[in-house]
Amino acid sequence: MDEYEFRDLAAGDAPALTEMLRWAMGWREVPAADGSPPSVPIAPYVFGDFGRPGDGGVIAVWEGEPAGACWYRLLPAAGRGHGFVAEGVPELTIAVLPIHRAQGLGGELLDRAADHARAAGFESISLSVESDNPARGMYERRGFGLVADDGSSWTMCKRLD
Repeated sequence: MDEYEFRDLAAGDAPALTEMLRWAMGWREVPAADGSPPSVPIAPYVFGDFGRPGDGGVIAVWEGEPAGACWYRLLPAAGRGHGFVAEGVPELTIAVLPIHRAQGLGGELLDRAADHARAAGFESISLSVESDNPARGMYERRGFGLVADDGSSWTMCKRLD
């Protein structure tokens, strides 16, 4: 991981998070011919307001460009996402650009984001993953447990204490 620079996310990272979200949601899609992320719908997960209380995470930069990010957002029940388990439990998202996958970067980002959330005072963190996504094994190895299974995706949660 020496070749990556890791830093906390900031409000100014919203454009990078939007691109990362497209990679996260389109994990099985083929990138566009120009290397840009898949064109998948990302509403309501837009980031014009990233940086508000309950938001946090980390980004990995390689040669000056984002290589991956892992972030969490504290969402109310009314505005919840797919990984919602309870108010007060932030939902986590992770994305690693295809060229940087299968090198341990995702696990490093996940560990750093969990540490970040713990330091922010959260007791648990949750996520949603499609049941056939290979990343599911990484989540299980890092202590995420199944909360709900709707047949195509899992909601998982991890205690941070």
